[in-house]
Amino acid sequence: MLPIRRLAAAALLFTSVSTPALAADSIRALAPTWPGFAPVFVAMDKGYFKELGLTVDMRFEDDRANVMAAMARGDIEVDMRTVGEHQGRPRDAATPGVIIGTIDKSVGGDGVIADGSVASVRDLHGKTIAVEPNIPARLLLQMALKKDGMSLNDLKIKEIATADTVAVFADTGIAAVGTYQPFLSQAITATPARKGKILLSSKDSDIIIDVITARQDDIKKNPKKYQNFLTGIYRAIAYYQADPAGFIKLAAPHYNLSEAEVKEVIDTSLLYTPLDEVKALIGAPGKPGGLYGVFDTVMQLNIENGAADAKLPAAGQIDPSVIAGVTAAKP
Repeated sequence: MLPIRRLAAAALLFTSVSTPALAADSIRALAPTWPGFAPVFVAMDKGYFKELGLTVDMRFEDDRANVMAAMARGDIEVDMRTVGEHQGRPRDAATPGVIIGTIDKSVGGDGVIADGSVASVRDLHGKTIAVEPNIPARLLLQMALKKDGMSLNDLKIKEIATADTVAVFADTGIAAVGTYQPFLSQAITATPARKGKILLSSKDSDIIIDVITARQDDIKKNPKKYQNFLTGIYRAIAYYQADPAGFIKLAAPHYNLSEAEVKEVIDTSLLYTPLDEVKALIGAPGKPGGLYGVFDTVMQLNIENGAADAKLPAAGQIDPSVIAGVTAAKP
């Protein structure tokens, strides 16, 4: 299927641990190896940021702990992750970073795969479920369990690294695995004897949203920089809408994937959020958007499953001032 290559974290982290925040014309960002964040690279390649007088250094980092540490040290100004991962331990009210925008929604990229004998979530009661802590699939599972009057406590949770999904699902002692693409599809294909299937999918949920988080102190110093950053991203998303093939051609080399592989990921797993949708999600100063409700729903789930320690209010974690200043995003 889609062999998204995991690049070595040590080579991708910003090497300095003492570099102060950059000037008003520069942004350093970290994001997971996921094509949902491709608009940043496309904006760089198309020269959108350059036209706005902005230099962006975007690198991959899948380890959330490394990203949090880089943000705390001031090595980066921006990180991108799902709403749920933004909230996760060890974030509290004093942790740097507020949400200023969204970039994509998962519509099939995350899910729970199960053995063929599992007909519904109720059949997981008392069985062993493997899932990495604080990933979207865990939230999907938790929501489905709540609907059936169950909780994660009714399962035997085995914590894994998502990259090991295929090997883990081959173990007949594991009833289901919470995972994401491409591992989700790969595991089902690689173990036909298990008659695996997708039990739960983000296609049926609206809570798996990737957000753009920036340092509050730098936003205060340089608000125009972040307006330009978002303008470049949403121009790239508009470019995708106008010319998907051209967008994919630029994005593919950044992920060491073929154009066909990137197209498959986008077509089956995600939807980019254009500017008008982002404005509806983030809202305006004094007028909260739809993301606030999503944030609060996910926050409660994260508190219940132990993925977060501090119950953070959406109003303190979403800053609508930046997106309010973004007025156009044409390719």
